[in-house]
Amino acid sequence: MSAFDAIAVGRRVLSVESDALKTLSQSLDEAFVQAVETLFNARGRIVCTGIGKSGHVARKIAATLASTGAQAMFVHPAEASHGDLGMIGPDDVILALSKSGEARELSDVIAYAKRFSIPLIAMTAFEDSQLGRGGDIVLRLPDAPEATAEVNAPTTSTTLQIALGDAIAVALLERRGFTASDFRVFHPGGKLGAMLRTVADLMHGEAELPLIGVDAPMPDALLVMSEKRFGAVGVIDAEGRLAGLITDGDLRRHMDGLLQHTAGEVMTRAPLVIAPGALAAEALKLMNDRRITVLFVVEAERPVGVLHVHDLLRAGVI
Repeated sequence: MSAFDAIAVGRRVLSVESDALKTLSQSLDEAFVQAVETLFNARGRIVCTGIGKSGHVARKIAATLASTGAQAMFVHPAEASHGDLGMIGPDDVILALSKSGEARELSDVIAYAKRFSIPLIAMTAFEDSQLGRGGDIVLRLPDAPEATAEVNAPTTSTTLQIALGDAIAVALLERRGFTASDFRVFHPGGKLGAMLRTVADLMHGEAELPLIGVDAPMPDALLVMSEKRFGAVGVIDAEGRLAGLITDGDLRRHMDGLLQHTAGEVMTRAPLVIAPGALAAEALKLMNDRRITVLFVVEAERPVGVLHVHDLLRAGVI
C-alpha cells in the first residue's frame, strides 16, 4: 500500500469516528444527567463490566473513574457468573457496556442487578436489547458505522464508549469539586505526579534559607550568597518579613561601589514569591514566564523556604 493510500484510509477512519462523536455529543439528554447523579450519589462502588472490546473499554473507564476519586472497579461478566457476582454489593452501581446489548455473558449480571435492586446503567446502541431493557438508565450510543466497513470490527463503537466514559468521569469530577490537589493523591508517580507535587514538597526549608538583614553590609550579603549557593539572597526587615531579593542582576546594576552599600540599597523590592501550598507546575510556570531560577516561598509575609529551578528538574517536573 502506498503512503498516499495509507493516509487516505487514516483520514477516512478519523472522519467516520469524528462524525459519530459529534452525533453522540448532540444526543446527550436527561439520561446522561440521571447517570451522573446516580453515580455521584452511590454509597458503594461503581462496577464497570463488559465483554470483548467493550470489556477492555469498561476496564479503562473504571481506571479513569478511580484516578479521579471515584470508588470504581472492573468485574469480568464471565467471572461474575462463576462467583464474582459476590463482589457487587447492594450499595454499588453497575455500568454495563455492550454495543448490541445482546452479549449473553451479561445475562447473569443483569439478573443479579434486578434481584438485589442494584442500579444498572446500560451503555448500548439499542434500547430494545437485553441490556437496554434491563437497564434502569440507558445511555444510548449512536448506531454509527464501524470504520472497518465490511469487516465490521469494533472501532467507531469503542471510540464512542471511551468518549462517553470520559464524559461521565469528567462530569463526576466537576460535580464533586475534585481539584488538582485531590488528583495528586492518586498520581504520585511519573511526570504528572511531579507536576502535581506542592512547592512545600520540593523546597529547601528554613535551615537552608539564604537570608540577610536589610541594613547588613553587602560584603556580608555576598558571603551568605556564596555559602548557600542559590545565586540569590533574601533580604528581611526587622520583623522577619521578606523585604527584597538580591540576585546576580542586582549585583551587576550596583557594581560601582557595591561593597559600600547595604543589602537594602541593592535589593529588588517586592520580589516574586510563591506559597508553600502551590503546585510545582505553578512554580515552573512562574519561573518560565519571568525567566528566573529562584523563588522564595513565603507564608504570612515571612520566608519559609526557597525553590530553585534545579529542584524542579531533579523532581522530574521539567
